[in-house]
Amino acid sequence: MHLLIFLLNPAILGLIALFSSVIWMLLDEKDKTRPLLVFALTLNLIFGTLLTIFMAREGALLPWKYDHVLVRVDESLGLSAARIALPLQGRCRIPLAVVYQALVPMMICWFLVNRYCNPRRSVVLAYAAELVAGPLLYAVLPACGPAYAFGAQWLHPPEVQATTIRLSAMPNAFPSLHIATALTFVLFAPSKIWRGISLAFLALTALAVLSTGEHYVIDLVAGLATGCFAASVGKRAIRRAMFYLGVALAWSMAVRFAFPLLIAYPALTWTMGILTLLLTALTVFKDWRLPESAL
Repeated sequence: MHLLIFLLNPAILGLIALFSSVIWMLLDEKDKTRPLLVFALTLNLIFGTLLTIFMAREGALLPWKYDHVLVRVDESLGLSAARIALPLQGRCRIPLAVVYQALVPMMICWFLVNRYCNPRRSVVLAYAAELVAGPLLYAVLPACGPAYAFGAQWLHPPEVQATTIRLSAMPNAFPSLHIATALTFVLFAPSKIWRGISLAFLALTALAVLSTGEHYVIDLVAGLATGCFAASVGKRAIRRAMFYLGVALAWSMAVRFAFPLLIAYPALTWTMGILTLLLTALTVFKDWRLPESAL
């Protein structure tokens, strides 16, 4: 199982996928789309390295993180990440860790599925929109996740004040790009079977990001808005994309500047969260009702 987790490391997977795609390309040199996949995977590896460097630099420029604010928001909702993660630390932990690491192969799988089922839809464009918007949103509300903010104590975090803390880790918590990407799979699922797979992966990803200590519960809600934004860009629904980008940005601004209200009045946070969930569900429902030719 540990070997499987190692093989599912994004860097290892990227190299395996690139090597496999080169072989696949050489098997049919007349297929002009195959070199595009090789080129895209090469860019993905380069972009991943540049993104890591950029986010590390971003973490150094933004040393004050909002992790204690996020954990207090979760606690006010009665849905703390530690409370959900604690019962998942037994036999479930390794399978969920595998799900967490499986995001990159799922992204490649969804690219291939959409390439053959509906080439008019650009899931790659959705990925690009998400990977550009993500670091910018991280800069608005820098946070790292429970495992980084509390270390070995993250499953039993101490009581803390809702203030910023100094952390040297990369800001990669709010919003959750894992949830955003998993939701993109749902919105780009081309058939009932793939819809079922994508919904199951979304649910497992939600458990995975919490069980590994990578995210707070509130990160997942903002991640849904980010996923709707990315998928809308991929489907070239620009006005809808801008709306959901505004929702994601509104969450970041609300937590950063109005967190005393969110903590003191959890009903307000619950209302915002439920509205975001309803908007997400409505988007999925409307997209799934459209015929393939309209997507």
